[in-house]
Amino acid sequence: MYYAREMANTSSAKKAQRVAERRRVINVRHKKTVKDASKQLEKLVATKNAKQSAAALSALYQAIDKAVKTGILKKNTAARMKSRAAKQVRSVS
Repeated sequence: MYYAREMANTSSAKKAQRVAERRRVINVRHKKTVKDASKQLEKLVATKNAKQSAAALSALYQAIDKAVKTGILKKNTAARMKSRAAKQVRSVS
């Protein structure tokens, strides 16, 4: 569990701290999903498995899109990641 460096004084600050912690956990989860999907795709590309790479690309697209929707990744960052991933999969096919 993450603990803030300074203790909140007011009740609204305490609530804001609780909300921030909940959001942080969700953000970390989305980031990890994107990273895991990306690593899975890289492994499959390295093994030159075209069918599974295409399926992993779809999973990566989904994870990236969810991260953009929730504001974890910026739109252009997501587009760049998708483009590079698709390029990797095309190299296998």
